[in-house]
Amino acid sequence: MTAALRLAVDETVGDLEVVHQFNRAMPTGVTVSHGGRVFVCYPKWGDDVGFTVAELRDGREVAYPSQELNDNRSDADPERLVSVQSVVVDPADRLWILDTGSPMFRPTEHGGPKLVCVDLTTDEVVATILFPADVALPTTYLNDVRFDLRRGDGGVAFITDSSDQGPNGIVVVDLASGESWRRLHEHPTTKATVPPDLRMVVEGVEFVERSPDGEISPVRMGADGIAIAADGSRLYYCPLAGRRWYSASVDALADRAQDDEAVAATVQDEGDKGCISDGLETDDRGRLYVTDGEHDAIHRRLPDGSWQTVVHDPRLLWPDTMSVAADGFLYVTANQLYRQDRYRGGVDERRQPYVLFRTPIGAGPVRLR
Repeated sequence: MTAALRLAVDETVGDLEVVHQFNRAMPTGVTVSHGGRVFVCYPKWGDDVGFTVAELRDGREVAYPSQELNDNRSDADPERLVSVQSVVVDPADRLWILDTGSPMFRPTEHGGPKLVCVDLTTDEVVATILFPADVALPTTYLNDVRFDLRRGDGGVAFITDSSDQGPNGIVVVDLASGESWRRLHEHPTTKATVPPDLRMVVEGVEFVERSPDGEISPVRMGADGIAIAADGSRLYYCPLAGRRWYSASVDALADRAQDDEAVAATVQDEGDKGCISDGLETDDRGRLYVTDGEHDAIHRRLPDGSWQTVVHDPRLLWPDTMSVAADGFLYVTANQLYRQDRYRGGVDERRQPYVLFRTPIGAGPVRLR
């Protein structure tokens, strides 16, 4: 008898280490403090979410900052967390929690969408910034956030509005005053690309919304991934539904004296990433990272414009959010987002556990302070 043929398989690239496995709610965001504390969040998209923000402690997921703060009393609760999409540790080692105020993508009300700051030395909330109704619109879905603490009296935050039901854009926040404003509102670069100009395929299946009765509609999520240049000069962003990415002048975005046309004039098309990306990130060596949901991968663009694949692994099922940590690793959640029932005809095809991975990159986080 002849030996069985060993057929070629898809080869992996890079090293992927399991940090934590999630056997309950699906995580999206992850961030790592300067001292190595790991925080994650779970938006309320239909899973049984006992707490929307957690710290990973000794292999356990613990409600953070407390269970009480995670027990909201309404979608518009200004004092408690409603449905958190993103958690980010800023350059001053404070945890910022980005609350969508939109469980199940319901319309927002004032008090729900907010940016909450937690002092990691005391584990206490030290600031809560609410958004006026002309900034967090009823259709707004606050997705991810980046910081430059060198600007103004207390720094500036930049947030993507990835709504698939209304206007997209960038929300800018003055952290000292709490004032906020919209930039690139409905600018074409913040909008989803839809068929016939874009066809997304994940695991051999077209990535579209499918209702139980067979109706198909395109994914329309706009400005989603966001990253700030290592020198703070440019803000990078991309629609989830699209393979191109863009940047704008941080000076212009943060200057309220500049009108919308002046800000839009600073936008640059950064080219075709070759993939759809849920997350963007930067390291202190000036390299820009993009998740690749279609190919179970993460790529990075070097300062000279060339590209590298950091990791490609069949376990990396929908890399969602990335976080560069001081330990020289890039952390990333893999949550099988595209297998949710809204994309699979009403049938939830996700298989637990969801996973938090990390991969070595030999660089640290961008700290603009």
